[in-house]
Amino acid sequence: MSRATPQPLVLYSYFRSSAAYRVRIALNLKGLDYRTVPIHLVNNGGEQHSPGYLAVNPTGLVPALVADHVVLTQSLAIIEYLEETAPKPTLLPGTAMDRAKIRALALTIGCEIHPLNNLRVLQYLTGPLGLSEQARQEWYRHWVDAGLTAVEAMLADSSSDLFCHGETPTLADCFLIPQVFNALRFGGSLANLPRIQAIYEHCTELEAFRLAAPAAQPDAA
Repeated sequence: MSRATPQPLVLYSYFRSSAAYRVRIALNLKGLDYRTVPIHLVNNGGEQHSPGYLAVNPTGLVPALVADHVVLTQSLAIIEYLEETAPKPTLLPGTAMDRAKIRALALTIGCEIHPLNNLRVLQYLTGPLGLSEQARQEWYRHWVDAGLTAVEAMLADSSSDLFCHGETPTLADCFLIPQVFNALRFGGSLANLPRIQAIYEHCTELEAFRLAAPAAQPDAA
């Protein structure tokens, strides 16, 4: 009996979404082919709110990955799925302790920094809550600075200056690089974050990261 041909991966993405950016990096690092379906989070009131996209992902967030006719959501869950189904090169190398440290770095970014500065939060601050644009910027910088300062401290025991952990890109790098990109876009500085700066400068020169960058996406404005 012949095996069914695997269906191509389809990624619902927005070029500036750091969560979608994480998944693009992981897909590229693993050498997986995928098709991008852009979902513009700003145009027309936000295409993520359209009935068509809500039928794909009821949370109205990106990314969403369609694999074998199944829709997967949440960047961490998607990358863990890719890790299990395409394990080489691994994004979670080493011992159980190594993998726990890698996950801790990724979760610090994904759970402690990103949610406070997601687009829908920023829009709510200046929309229903009536904060000024200056106050919104101060909110953003406060939480990003606090979070990245913590990540810098967590990286202190890393033996590598090239990646977050070890000598190859990991799940933690998939999370860190998009967060730093967004921090810089909002006027942040890496002056007091030397390890993060070194990792960012190194990773953004690698092909998998360059191809995943916002400017390289089909919907880049």
